[in-house]
Amino acid sequence: MNKSAEFRAIGQAGWLHTLFAAIVSIIYFFPVLFIIMTAFKTRPDALEIPIKFIFTPTLENFRAVFLRAATEGTGSFDTGFGLFFFNSLFISGVSVLLALVIGTAAAYGFSRFPLRGNDTYLFIILTTRMMPPIVAIIPIFVIFRITGLSGTYTGIIALYTAFNLPFSIWMVKSFFDDLDRDIEDASRMDGSSEWGVFRKICLPQVYAGLAATFVFALILTWNEFLFALLLTGTETRTVPAAIARTIGGLVGVDWGTLSAIETLFIIPVVVVTFLLQNQLLRGVTFGTIRR
Repeated sequence: MNKSAEFRAIGQAGWLHTLFAAIVSIIYFFPVLFIIMTAFKTRPDALEIPIKFIFTPTLENFRAVFLRAATEGTGSFDTGFGLFFFNSLFISGVSVLLALVIGTAAAYGFSRFPLRGNDTYLFIILTTRMMPPIVAIIPIFVIFRITGLSGTYTGIIALYTAFNLPFSIWMVKSFFDDLDRDIEDASRMDGSSEWGVFRKICLPQVYAGLAATFVFALILTWNEFLFALLLTGTETRTVPAAIARTIGGLVGVDWGTLSAIETLFIIPVVVVTFLLQNQLLRGVTFGTIRR
């Protein structure tokens, strides 16, 4: 086979790979595209079968999300969506930041000051995250009722922080383990305290890893449903729990409004991921590049 034939074969293989990737991407993203399309449809268009791809777009569903108030269980929110959206932002943001701060300090301790049985402690920490949340929901529910934390910001933020902590510790510890310790030793010889080494030497080198951990933990918390459904109240309810309460009403589901809610719900995570995409990529490939 001559060179030109080889290049043609490579080119054909490349086109096949591209076509396959495009087909898989369309299949994968079609549910998201369908939700976005439905958000801009009128109620008759949203219910039409087969699916209507050509339609006159409307913003009425988005107006209804923020302006309409209705009784719970009738297909729309009993209070404005803005409150639930704020709750999701506030609860997710605060709990993830708390877990990241505490987890970073704990990860540095596990990485730099290992104790006897260090691996056992880490495994025990990890098992708390591996455990399905439904296993712990009954004792947690009872504790929340007894302590009066049910339906409060403090309770749900503390719970999300606790569940994000094992993930944060394991992720950040792996980044600290990959650092070159010669620079740290040199800094200590120059008189730096352990806090100075942590803050000035180690922390700046793992910023990309912290960004990756933040994004992953944010996605987990943002989409959390079970605890939000059972442990939040009307004033602290997050969007996933609020969406669940709009389905199955007496007058049916308003799919246009529901799709508008879901479209708005997607935006914050997409924006955060887009803004941190460079740090996220560096964080995911942190250890492999060094090796």
